[in-house]
Amino acid sequence: MKQKKFGNGPDVSVIGQGTWYLDRGDRKAAVAALRRGIETGMTHIDTAEMYGEAELVIADAIAGLPREKLFLVSKVLPSNASRRGTITACERSLRRLKTDHLDCYLLHWRGSCPFEETVAAFDELVRSGKIRSWGVSNFDSDDLDELLDVAGEGKIACNQVLYHLQERAIEHAVIPWCEHHGVAVVAYSPFGHNDFPSARRRGGEVLQTISDAHKATPRQIALAFLTRAPSVLAIPKASSAEHAADNAAAGKLKLSDSEIAALDKAFPRGPKPRGLPML
Repeated sequence: MKQKKFGNGPDVSVIGQGTWYLDRGDRKAAVAALRRGIETGMTHIDTAEMYGEAELVIADAIAGLPREKLFLVSKVLPSNASRRGTITACERSLRRLKTDHLDCYLLHWRGSCPFEETVAAFDELVRSGKIRSWGVSNFDSDDLDELLDVAGEGKIACNQVLYHLQERAIEHAVIPWCEHHGVAVVAYSPFGHNDFPSARRRGGEVLQTISDAHKATPRQIALAFLTRAPSVLAIPKASSAEHAADNAAAGKLKLSDSEIAALDKAFPRGPKPRGLPML
């Protein structure tokens, strides 16, 4: 499994594990999927207080494993992102995950709480050892500019954003901003939301051709394409151990320049939208 620098922190697996909706299926299968993912090197596990019982599922999956070998990320809801609310929410997530610290803690999206309050809470959590770093999710470049004015350089570890073959808006401004400031970009929903390209369509045909050349699956090729930039990591969700192993195998793939160009043409990024797409 290839690794990349996570902002101002350690190197982490380029392919991690997302957990949105993970609690809505079979609990035993979800735990097995997370365990298999960890075994294959996907030690970066992402969750959020908004994700129902996902934190509890993760706690079951990581029970008994060496904590230092895991990279756990959770998120605070904007409605809880006051100074006191952020700290309370973090402590609640720690109890649910049955761990003493998070490797990174994110503001889930921009809300009405002033950045000064949320950043002060993040800094306090770092000082107390409850989190190792902090970042954001669903922030456009303008939002990041405002946050940088409050936090200063070197504080924002990552920006987690929607990114898949048919939604490449972050390539216009977000990825360049993050690369300039040393911020990791974490792609959520990297297969789209129930709309992965069909092999019956032209883009899907190109994807299948490249997959065949690598003896890989189209989803593995999609992950390899999305993580081609030095700053980008991805967190696909897996509902089974087999699916987790399939995702992990993408961490070893390297596409040629011609393959990247073919996918770029098959799935054009399009014009920059007025607002950053998000789910």
